[in-house]
Amino acid sequence: MLKPFSIIRSFLFLLVVFNTSFASTIGESEEKEPVVITSQTLTADNKNNIAVFEGTVVAKSGDIAMYSDKMTVFYSEAEKKIAKIHAVGHVKVHKKETALFSDEAIYLNDDEKIIFTGNPKAVEGENVITGKEIIFYIRDDRAVVRGSRVILQNAKKLN
Repeated sequence: MLKPFSIIRSFLFLLVVFNTSFASTIGESEEKEPVVITSQTLTADNKNNIAVFEGTVVAKSGDIAMYSDKMTVFYSEAEKKIAKIHAVGHVKVHKKETALFSDEAIYLNDDEKIIFTGNPKAVEGENVITGKEIIFYIRDDRAVVRGSRVILQNAKKLN
């Protein structure tokens, strides 16, 4: 059982780490945006450098937000950065006009990408892309879809 101070220390450390890695790679500007993470519970495991957020998890930074039922954050205390985030259950990542949905997603900091599996779907306006796997490359703002099915809506012409 973690002591209250240890939990608070872990949470504050995690916010700093999350801010310096997730926000700096996802944000389009050089300025680091503050990160706000909310959940019903947080379990911090300092020995294994893992923090588990559960219950309506929302992580926001700048113009991007990640939602899920459970989010496990793997971090390196020595390097002061997040290595990986594993989101499970009702995953949604929203950036500007695009939203990506899936049952599960893995954010890999070193590769600056999010891999969506379990019924992944990307939606932009009325256009929808589904597949077996969607890989979103954050820095390049591009996606690769395996086993894709694309539905493009024709725009109505104005007379």
